[in-house]
Amino acid sequence: MSPIRRSRKVAIVLAAVVATTLSACSSSDGGTTSGGATGTQDAVDAALREGGEITYWSWTPSAKTQVEAFQKEFPNVKVNYVNAGTGNDHYTKLQNAIKAGSGAPDVAQVEYQALPQFALTGSLADLGQYGFQTFEDDYTPSTWNSVKVGGGLYGLPQDSGPMALFYNKELFDQHGITVPKTWDEYVEAGKKLHAADPTKYITNDTGDAGFANSMIWQAGGRPFKTDGKSVTIDLQNEGTKKWTSVWNQLVEQKLVAPISSWSDAWYKALGDGTVASLVSGAWMPGVLESSVKDGAGKWAVAPVPTYDGGTPVTGENGGSAQSVLKQSSKPALAAAFVRWLNNGNGVKPFVDSGGFPATKADLESPAFKDEETPYFGGQKANHILTAAAGQVSTDWSYLPYQIYANTIFGDTVGKSYAGGTALDTGLADWQKALVDYGNQQGFTVNTG
Repeated sequence: MSPIRRSRKVAIVLAAVVATTLSACSSSDGGTTSGGATGTQDAVDAALREGGEITYWSWTPSAKTQVEAFQKEFPNVKVNYVNAGTGNDHYTKLQNAIKAGSGAPDVAQVEYQALPQFALTGSLADLGQYGFQTFEDDYTPSTWNSVKVGGGLYGLPQDSGPMALFYNKELFDQHGITVPKTWDEYVEAGKKLHAADPTKYITNDTGDAGFANSMIWQAGGRPFKTDGKSVTIDLQNEGTKKWTSVWNQLVEQKLVAPISSWSDAWYKALGDGTVASLVSGAWMPGVLESSVKDGAGKWAVAPVPTYDGGTPVTGENGGSAQSVLKQSSKPALAAAFVRWLNNGNGVKPFVDSGGFPATKADLESPAFKDEETPYFGGQKANHILTAAAGQVSTDWSYLPYQIYANTIFGDTVGKSYAGGTALDTGLADWQKALVDYGNQQGFTVNTG
């Protein structure tokens, strides 16, 4: 599922919660509360036979259909589906219920970037107690890594967001622009396009933490590390500077459209050619098809550019899992539902709704890989996207207060975008703010 827009109000709610995180952390187990429980699926199978009632919070377009399919297959189970909102609304309501000690759902959708924060507070059940570690080989390595925190397993992956280049082929052809294979070529394409038509931009960017993280990920930067109470932040590392050495050229030369993603202006710009390309996650086709109808037949997909022109190595942009809340009174039944959703018959309705799955079997299915996409002029776009899913490096980690970190990105790095100046200064400001915040919450934060 695509990254969700954030606002500062969620930071206020989460600050108090992060302050309680440390009671659940220990340097010996990497921040987990269970130490990596192990077990079998017998309890899950028994709970499914017994039946009962659970509540599920999710924002995905497929959620309602999945719940209906599950209840048809297991009529002795009632699943109360609730769309508690996206982004801030979802996490704020979830965190309020956790803090209150009641009112949380049995199962919740949690983005990979947010999962460590909830796991470290002891808010999520370790699915290792139900033997779910045996599913590891069913998922792409990067998504499996994203649901592991220390020694615990705190969800099953639903979707993934390996990065690819989505571009307006009609516009590229019109201006004689070759699809860039390297980031240097991407910058040159941006210059050529804007020189030919100053109303057109190679892409848009006003400062988005999720995008920046995925670009740093691809460039080899690993700015965040957590070991119990110890956090290390290094946004001045070689990989980060590799990315900024490219992106600074676009920002400083005003080659990126000053249009915020997910705004009405953004959708319009994608449709009328103002924005000519996007570097985004593999879930983007669904966004384009549903919200940028004027782009149908004009857009295409290509591998994400690389720094050396070699085999693409990429990062994830977005993605989420389903987790069982510790507050659940029926955790085994909730785990059974999660298993069905993301390792059973629930995957098909998710894929049918346009989701990009995390399960290798579904990614490798000829029906999925070879599908001709009308929006992309009949291109077999999933050939490129599924290849990207296998090219994601797996050693990335988020902060234990990543949600908060994302909310202040605009106040730090966003100023560099607004001023058309190098991003390095803004990233240094972001780092300082994150170090200060972490120390205030009781972590011991070091810089790399």
